[in-house]
Amino acid sequence: MQFFGRIVNTINSVSNLFSNPYRVKEVHLAEYVALTRLREDDRVILYKNKNARSWDCLLVNSQSHLVAFRLFQLDNETEAVERFEQYARQLRPFYESSPQPLQLEVLQQLSDCFRNHPHWSLAHVAVETELPGSFRHNRILSCVNSTECEDGCTPLQLACRKGNMECLCELVECHARLDVTDKNGETVFHYAVRGSNPEIIKLLGKKPSVGLNHLSNQGQTPLHLACQLGKEDVVLALLKCHAKCNVMGTLGYPIHTAVKYSQKGCVRALLEVDVNQVQFKDPRYGAAVLHWAKNAEQDHLETIKALIVFGADVEIPNEFGETPGLVAARTSKGPNRKVLLGLLQTVGTERCHPPSPESPHMASAASPPLSTSPERPPLPRNNGHSLGYESIIHISTALGHLLKTPDVVDSASDAKRTYDRLLCLDGGGIRGLVLIQLLIAIEKAAGRPIRELFDWIAGTSTGGILALAIVHGKPVDYMRCLYFRMKNEVFRGSRPYESEPLDEFLKREFGEHTKMTDVQKPKVIVTGTLCDRQPAELHLFRNYKAPATKNKPDVKTTDPFRPLTKPEDQLVWRAARCSGAAPTYFRPIGRFLDGGLLANNPTLDAMTEIHEYNKSLSQKGQSQQVRKLGVVVSLGTGRPPQVPVSSVDVFRPSNPWELAKTVFGAKELGKMVVDCCTDADGPAVDRARAWCEMTDTRYFRFSPPLHSDVMLDEVNDAILVNALWDTQLYICQQQEQFKQLVQELLTR
Repeated sequence: MQFFGRIVNTINSVSNLFSNPYRVKEVHLAEYVALTRLREDDRVILYKNKNARSWDCLLVNSQSHLVAFRLFQLDNETEAVERFEQYARQLRPFYESSPQPLQLEVLQQLSDCFRNHPHWSLAHVAVETELPGSFRHNRILSCVNSTECEDGCTPLQLACRKGNMECLCELVECHARLDVTDKNGETVFHYAVRGSNPEIIKLLGKKPSVGLNHLSNQGQTPLHLACQLGKEDVVLALLKCHAKCNVMGTLGYPIHTAVKYSQKGCVRALLEVDVNQVQFKDPRYGAAVLHWAKNAEQDHLETIKALIVFGADVEIPNEFGETPGLVAARTSKGPNRKVLLGLLQTVGTERCHPPSPESPHMASAASPPLSTSPERPPLPRNNGHSLGYESIIHISTALGHLLKTPDVVDSASDAKRTYDRLLCLDGGGIRGLVLIQLLIAIEKAAGRPIRELFDWIAGTSTGGILALAIVHGKPVDYMRCLYFRMKNEVFRGSRPYESEPLDEFLKREFGEHTKMTDVQKPKVIVTGTLCDRQPAELHLFRNYKAPATKNKPDVKTTDPFRPLTKPEDQLVWRAARCSGAAPTYFRPIGRFLDGGLLANNPTLDAMTEIHEYNKSLSQKGQSQQVRKLGVVVSLGTGRPPQVPVSSVDVFRPSNPWELAKTVFGAKELGKMVVDCCTDADGPAVDRARAWCEMTDTRYFRFSPPLHSDVMLDEVNDAILVNALWDTQLYICQQQEQFKQLVQELLTR
């Protein structure tokens, strides 16, 4: 039996050689008692296994004399000795600095790192394997500023690339230098910019460092790089750490870079620090910021659309009394001229003619006529057919005239009102940008923040997120910029998307521990779908106690389902996440799916809830607190164009051709069923309008027609800007309706 046992052991040993010889494995020391020790260095021992014709390297556990970890098993003595010496030399600082014996997984990571990066310093290895405690060891501490890496980066730069805050904190505590550059001339701040974590910038910027404003080999400071990449949060963090805006790089100053790459959020962040940057000139070309915008690497008409939908005032005159329309009419040439003027006139530009001499702008200008004015700076020569830079940049008064949140008006008169006002926001993923554009228009017309115009706000999915944002006082124009950043963070890879980026986004915006009842005015309703039962059930997340009426009894004790969390215990970010857990896009969160499955247009559900709430007050003898619903405002995320469908026929095929028709029909039928179930327009709107008419409630519905269907997870900026453009045109067309709405909101 012993003979057969040896054969089995030999076979197992030989088979291991054909697998990964560097796979770390836990072994019994008793198996090595009879073997020859070739080398020994502290706890690392090299054995020669004659039976298996292998050389085994073991790490002995200081707290156990029974087991050890086999680091490798090789069939070549020379290679085994070389590896032994490497492991004995590099492994010792890690197990000596660890308060507990190193685990198998950690040893495997160290082993792989030693082999894959033989020239790395021990500090680099500590960062790669995420062992911040090892920096306490003198040998590792001695190389915290080493550049022994393929691209010449330091351990601190490597930690920034990996986004490991623990290692970063340890390295900063160990006085790792911030001004050391890699082979590309980049400091740790350049690495932090690419990592997109503003907290890293804040950590590194606690102490002054020349690395903060160092120019790389590409002629970029960290601020230049952040502007090029469009990372507004990082730009803000750098500016708070006193990054300089007046460092000249290859592409001029940071603001030149931001404008060249059309990063409007970065432009705004820079101008908030120093508005005079719009006058910065590039000494190399003598070009101002506006010249750089001329060369923006995208279509000019799309740029104009973007500037307008982001709040550029098309009626503001320049110092010569010229409106954007006049500048466009005078300087634009080529095939885009007519299209440009059409765009401006569509959104309300009236003056496309020269101002009269009596106009205040002309009266104040002591200069000859515009055509011969010597004081006027010469325009750059434009040899192509693109639009002149003035026609683009004058519209970009958005740089200095971005839409501001209206001043808060005293709402003491609200107590005298006898009617409640309800705002309902549909679901639609990234098309929530359409909702934001409509909300901005309402705010601008009313001169008051949205949260002061409504007593109840209901939302589904993306509308639910916006409803919670409004209730918590976030400006809607801020949410518009946030959505453009959020889409790139959340919609990464393929569906279903990872939930962590969306979770972190919601936690960052609403706070990880904020409860639904922390803000109680206005009242908010967010829909979710309970999917732990059949049929599924609509659930409403509230910031108030749920109404209890005779028609809506409490859950019986025999109910097989777990009781739901009360509003005072519900987290805001989780409520938003539950409402937005769209099937096939994100995984469910607990027992909740997207509220759009049952109420993509939450208007009827919200009105029913208000009715139940008032009924509950009456039953409790609190009739004096009951207020009739007076105004209902329902906002949609846009209506895509109707397209013809060839067939939705599904049948049993008898040949390959019929099989193809069946598959196509099934696909079209499935899409139609989903669209019908989640349709926020059509019958849902008709029913809500009829319900309001029967109860003498003013009803307003706004949902712009879109020229193309916009997917829920669309990330293309051009497509989204065009959707906002469609929304802006719709707002202009519905000016009378908006005026009536504002009058009702302010008087009812």
